Amino acid sequence: MATEEGRDIAFAVPGDPGLTTGGYLYDRRLGEALVARGLRLRHLRLGDNFPHPDARDMADALAQLAALPRDCPALVDGLAYGALDPEGVARLAAPMVALVHHPLALEPGLSAAQAADMAARERANLGRARHIVVTSGHIAGLLREAYGVAPERISVARPGFVAPRANAMPDVPPLILSVGLLARRKGHDVLLRALARIADLDWRAVIVGRLHEPETVAELQGLREVLGLAERVEIAGEVSQSDLDALYGRATVFALATRYEGYGIVFDEAMGHGLPIVSTQAGAVPDTVAAGAGILVQPEDDAAFAEALRRMLKEPALRAGCAGAARKAAQGLGDWAAAAEVVAAALNRP
Repeated sequence: MATEEGRDIAFAVPGDPGLTTGGYLYDRRLGEALVARGLRLRHLRLGDNFPHPDARDMADALAQLAALPRDCPALVDGLAYGALDPEGVARLAAPMVALVHHPLALEPGLSAAQAADMAARERANLGRARHIVVTSGHIAGLLREAYGVAPERISVARPGFVAPRANAMPDVPPLILSVGLLARRKGHDVLLRALARIADLDWRAVIVGRLHEPETVAELQGLREVLGLAERVEIAGEVSQSDLDALYGRATVFALATRYEGYGIVFDEAMGHGLPIVSTQAGAVPDTVAAGAGILVQPEDDAAFAEALRRMLKEPALRAGCAGAARKAAQGLGDWAAAAEVVAAALNRP
């Protein structure tokens, strides 16, 4: 078996690897940690259209992976791996290791036929992977139960945590910060409806996230106008990491009305900044948000979400207790070196 130091590894990621959304932050920081272990990474940039590639993106992705030597393992982000043509994956000579943030078939908004097709592709491709790395125990359970993946074929590499450098200087009026892709799954529409229910309180809100679904962005902008929130809620889109860190430092509450999360690296970031959290009981959120660090409600329930926000803004003792629990939990989070150790072991399997 080859040693890690100096070994070539391919890391295939769709789209721009410099994006600041959770999955891309995970991939970038994991890549840096793998290099720190002495591995040589060959970055493969796959097409922007994954997980719904056009013919050109599909052909290009399979050609890049097919060009790899047989002794060069490839770590392939699940946003692309689960969407690849299974027949093309079957012809690849290099060993494939899938990095699954969350199953593509569970993305809200898919038709029944689209979800079934995506699940069939994922099941076939995961069956051909040498090993599978997931970001949480929740996702490991989903792959075992819904995709029939044997437990010994799955390794969990939880995201690492980088402690913030900036000191908190909360805004007045209080800033409610939400961070997540501008996609239906993130529930920003539920957040807007919840914010409209607490319009009698003094606050402002910023929603940060990369444009992922143009139709969702248009709907959010329209809903903001209809609800009379245009002057109080900023849909900021994607921002730089330094600007995002500054927003975390200025925020009083972190709020994400997500419909589903496979992990949710933003929750680690929010806890690291000592922010009380309002979110949902969807997916891996209850396992990611530490006990006592926030209030979790049922997905889709804007009334309950609004009540949780109201309590956070009006009850200083509750807010302080959640903030303290968040900081304590952040101190126990692992680092990226630990995540890289798990992934390196998966890549080095015979």
